[in-house]
Amino acid sequence: MSINPTLLPALAWFVHIARHRSFTKAAMEMEMSRAALSQHLKGLEQQLNVRLLHRTTRDMSLTEEGQRLYDAVAPALKMIDTAVTELGEVQSAPAGLIRVNTSRIAARTLLEPHLGELFERYPGLRLEMTLNDGFANIISDGADVGIRLGESLDEHMVAVPITPRIEMAVVGSPTYFKRYGIPQTPAELIQHNCLAYRFTSSGTIDRWSFSTPDAGGHTQVFEPRGSAVFNDDESMLKAALQGVGLIKYLDICIREQLASGELVRVLQPWCQPFAGFYLYTPTRAQMPAKVRALIDFMIEKRAQLGQS
Repeated sequence: MSINPTLLPALAWFVHIARHRSFTKAAMEMEMSRAALSQHLKGLEQQLNVRLLHRTTRDMSLTEEGQRLYDAVAPALKMIDTAVTELGEVQSAPAGLIRVNTSRIAARTLLEPHLGELFERYPGLRLEMTLNDGFANIISDGADVGIRLGESLDEHMVAVPITPRIEMAVVGSPTYFKRYGIPQTPAELIQHNCLAYRFTSSGTIDRWSFSTPDAGGHTQVFEPRGSAVFNDDESMLKAALQGVGLIKYLDICIREQLASGELVRVLQPWCQPFAGFYLYTPTRAQMPAKVRALIDFMIEKRAQLGQS
């Protein structure tokens, strides 16, 4: 059975409303009135003879039927949008908006230092960065690409490595180690002020994992306990630089501090390398030129990281 073409515009409005969970935000994005958007949704519900949203004066949520429709329609509309966009990019330089969902530490380390060069090379590009430390469903979130550690990626995503393999580094300031000594094994960390990181997405404390240096490589897990807990990696780093305590940090993100001696690394034989950061997209099919340009740019920066 073929779909009624008159439903397509209303389905597109519905997806925008459902993604934002707000008539006001969706109306602003689509540059139309809130009242007109509400009428489109009401007409769709009448045509389908089903309620798609629960609406109150303060909140909005999808009904079971609305969620089912959204899960089916959103990916299809994304494919249509990508195909139409790609047609206009075939004969032109990479241009347009790229929505990037990335962890904060990846944004600060891999994207922000190179934004000037990226925009100089591709003046037609625009970026909208959403910083989210939890793993994101980039399709339902409306993003074009995501950046996450390789170990956290969904196996169905198309992922390209944009850093070499990395290690977790336990570090502190020279002042701290002069005062409290240097731990030789993870077991000795219990005698130190280990600053903790709490994941915003799950609310759990990030535990420190170690592998024994011997051939067996047995895993040891340590839960940091100290004078402070952070949910922002930059604030945690600043505390370590001030000599407050020890932190666990991605080695690739503190190369400058280690090279300058502001931070000193300990327990390195106990920290094994693992998959670094990846840029991921839903599919290679009909990939817009703007996304291909960003991927190529990030791969170029990966090569430079490997040489430094």
